[in-house]
Amino acid sequence: MPAERAGPPATADAGSEPTADADDGPDGHDQPADDDGRNTGQPLHEVLLASVPASLLHAAAERLLGPLRDYDTRHNAELMPTLRSFLACDGSWAVCAALMYVHVNTVRYRIGRIEALTGRDLSMLADRVDFFLALRTT
Repeated sequence: MPAERAGPPATADAGSEPTADADDGPDGHDQPADDDGRNTGQPLHEVLLASVPASLLHAAAERLLGPLRDYDTRHNAELMPTLRSFLACDGSWAVCAALMYVHVNTVRYRIGRIEALTGRDLSMLADRVDFFLALRTT
């Protein structure tokens, strides 16, 4: 007699697409739910940021972005707009350059300045997330 398999029965064909859960957002990722388990439609990072005291968020953002703002003020270097664009372009040098109407080497130079001023590495996901969240709090 064959042993029974644990778990739900397989109902999908091997080549079929997975079905979306009720709490999946448009990108297929889980979205935050309210107390009744309903999807709030609010991105998770917004829910998490809302749970942190504003004074702490602003202090962390200032510590990370302050040197960039100061440098931009002194040198009109456009580091903050470049950082925003670079993150919005998922770190693509060429797409960021095209979006900003500058040469790709200009983007590379500016990202290098951002990294030098902050001690961060924009090729690392953790550092990109820190910048992304800091920009959301300002």
